[in-house]
Amino acid sequence: MGKLFVPGAQYPPAADIERLATYYRGGKIFDGRQAEVLERASEILRDTPHAPQLAKLYVAVNLMDVLLTKPADLMFGEPPSYESGKPDASIEQTRLNSIVEENDLNQLGHEIVIGAGIRGDAWLKVYYGVRQDLSEVPADADGKPLVSAAPEPIIEAVDPSYVFPELSRGSRKRFKAVNIAYVEWVAEPTKPGIEKYSLKKQPEVVEVPYLNVERHVPGFIFYERYRLLENGVDTTYDAPIQTFTILEAVATGRESDVVETGLTRIPVFHVPYKTTDIDWRGISGIEKLESVLAAINDRLVQIDYILWKHSDPTAYGPDLGEAETRFAGRYIPVDKDDATPGYMTWNSQLDGAFKELDILLGIVFQMSETPQWLFGTTLSEDKGGTGTSHTDGVAVKARFMPILSKVKRIRTHVDRAFRDALWTAMVLENYANEGVDEFTSYDPPYPNIAWKDGIPRDEKELAEIMAIRTGHKPTIDVQSAIKRQDEVDDEKAREIMARIEADEKAAGFVDSSVFNEPGGGAREPA
Repeated sequence: MGKLFVPGAQYPPAADIERLATYYRGGKIFDGRQAEVLERASEILRDTPHAPQLAKLYVAVNLMDVLLTKPADLMFGEPPSYESGKPDASIEQTRLNSIVEENDLNQLGHEIVIGAGIRGDAWLKVYYGVRQDLSEVPADADGKPLVSAAPEPIIEAVDPSYVFPELSRGSRKRFKAVNIAYVEWVAEPTKPGIEKYSLKKQPEVVEVPYLNVERHVPGFIFYERYRLLENGVDTTYDAPIQTFTILEAVATGRESDVVETGLTRIPVFHVPYKTTDIDWRGISGIEKLESVLAAINDRLVQIDYILWKHSDPTAYGPDLGEAETRFAGRYIPVDKDDATPGYMTWNSQLDGAFKELDILLGIVFQMSETPQWLFGTTLSEDKGGTGTSHTDGVAVKARFMPILSKVKRIRTHVDRAFRDALWTAMVLENYANEGVDEFTSYDPPYPNIAWKDGIPRDEKELAEIMAIRTGHKPTIDVQSAIKRQDEVDDEKAREIMARIEADEKAAGFVDSSVFNEPGGGAREPA
């Protein structure tokens, strides 16, 4: 298969319409705008007298917000540590720490985990350049911006709806190229004299669509720009996806349309939420729950509607003539020989509606692999307690097993993408600064990430384990014990050890063997 984006082709490609529609629906549900994509009750009762009331009473329960945010909290609530395998003072570890900090990698990770949960896919792009956008900064007489900034390695997220990979021949996972393509609307003046070809007055400025393409292949980046022709909206998959026809290529406005990266890989990395072996596309945390979420919202609308009707019932009784009657709703007069005054009610099956709602909520939490008590409370009866009845670390982790297994699965993809991105950033930094006197080159190591599970640590239990490991049997050195216990680096751990040693020398010690010597007497301090 050749290039995706050439004159005459469609943007977005027909094969990606379903994926983009999934992104659209997932985003609406996560934002709490279910009414725009989940309107089963309103659609069913559209031609009935109930339609206006349902439209006003529509209740959007945003369960997916908290369910998709919790794995990100557990993964990045306690920041992981990034190790180069070199000493803390080494240039490799120093540069690794700097890249992590300057790119706010933990915050970026939290965001892409949530984003991947919404859409199924997230992407990271690595490049070497100026982080600040200086396009609006005034220039001097030579055309140089009055404000300058030094280039640096940058790791940033890319909107998955802009990413269109090209698969290697015979593969469903490997990419031969990755395209980052998006539509840019540019305001352009209309051609003079066009009014004589139209019956109505033409605007002086129109917005014209252009397609910007950034095509990544190993070692190179190709930049392209095309004029587009609007081609309608595709609603095949219950989402409005605007389509275009690609016209002629135009100038990109760049100094060079081909950039050499010096890499043997593509610096764009895929972070799926969940995958199978038959496709590169990720599976989101929303798409398999869309029908259940629609049913939950329908039940809530139904219950709300019934309760409103019960609060304003129709009364009936004898004809009171001009006598004043005060009732909440309508009053129906009946003959005096008929029943005494009362209210008209109907069997609304509220109990059944609430029971179904309970089951639907349980299905959502079960399919999301998240126990209800994880949020400190439960929405229905007998859903596993509150999660606070276990005190030791092993028991707590056992209770958290469903969500921890889910987090580990997501973390597998994030770990690979983060390590590839960090290594690529260090390679780009060395390649871009080759021959620069002020730069100290180094051999970029492939980093390791030490993740935490997000479960609150039992400090007493951990201290006992460390005491056993350092006291009873020397399976770990004191420096590593201090480093892990206090979450400090090697330099700080050595500083703590030096202070402990100084305290011992200053205070002196008593050898326990003196108590076994004749006459007792304590020895002099060493």
